[in-house]
Amino acid sequence: MKKIVLLLMGLFFLTGIGSAYRVNIDAPDSLAIGKPLIVNGTTTFGIGTPIDVVLYYQLTTTSEIKRKIVYVQSDYTFRAVFDTTGLKTGMYKVEVPTNGMSDSITMRVVYLVDRSDDIQLTSPATQNFNGKIYISGAIKGDENSGVQIEVIGPDNSVVFGPRYVNTNYQGTFTTEVPITKPGEFEVSFTDARGYVGKRIITIKALQSMTSGPSPASTKVSIVSAHAKSSRDDPAYFAIKTGIGQVIIHTSSSIDWVIEYIDYNGVIQLVNGQGEQYPEQFQLQGKGKTVYIKVYPVKYSVNSEVFIYAENALSVVAESSVPEPFVKSAPISPTDTPASPVFPALGIAALGIAFMIMRGKF
Repeated sequence: MKKIVLLLMGLFFLTGIGSAYRVNIDAPDSLAIGKPLIVNGTTTFGIGTPIDVVLYYQLTTTSEIKRKIVYVQSDYTFRAVFDTTGLKTGMYKVEVPTNGMSDSITMRVVYLVDRSDDIQLTSPATQNFNGKIYISGAIKGDENSGVQIEVIGPDNSVVFGPRYVNTNYQGTFTTEVPITKPGEFEVSFTDARGYVGKRIITIKALQSMTSGPSPASTKVSIVSAHAKSSRDDPAYFAIKTGIGQVIIHTSSSIDWVIEYIDYNGVIQLVNGQGEQYPEQFQLQGKGKTVYIKVYPVKYSVNSEVFIYAENALSVVAESSVPEPFVKSAPISPTDTPASPVFPALGIAALGIAFMIMRGKF
């Protein structure tokens, strides 16, 4: 009888010890894909105790995605961080597997959302090094507000921000970030609704755009400038050429039209690449200034355009219409000659009238 009593007391004692341990975790209800999922927890387990934290994807069944082993800290807290880059949109849960801890909160549901499509960058993904990064684009739903931008450099140091940049009535923004060296820069965007996403902008060391190696003595410089452009308000640039072949091209991602005035005073039109590739033309540099006009094909576009020139001394965005364009008649890629149908109908009508007068009808 004493043995039974002692056994029951022992079981009661062990149960009391087991119920004394608690684990509580906390995680956000929703998170943008690409943002770290941070799970914070507190526990009564001893310092240094290993704890499993598991991330599951929940659809019709539950699938384990990632598992982290973390350790209880001196303040009886623990933290697990999951990288959500590349995960699908949907419902997930984070959980600390336990055995019947009734006073504990060991599971949280997290909904991952993908907002990366809300970003439309119009600045080039690859730019030539000139001491700054040009960042321009639009954030869906952020009209007349702002977007927070942060730039991480090639050495994982913060080179800009986080800083808010204003957006206009179309949700577009533009800014320049000073840099000291080329490389890959991670640009992240956050608005009032949370993290939106990130983009990589590659800054290349200054080099010639022409193919094949060239000696340092004949290395050609590349200069650039940018300005806002639309069909109603085109951008104008003045390009001071060097001597020899000059190559001029736009940024991509928007279907741009270039008009330039050649040395004979004739306006030439360049538009044959579409949205995926930059528009480009070449001319023989004579050390003179060439003026170009750039605007989008679509009337709905109002965005930043970047102009790059090889073997040019400078590229400057003009604040007013240059005189050569004032004197020249404007042209447009959508201009078409008048249809010959209407003159023909007029001539036919005159013929019928003449025949009626002669009594033929």
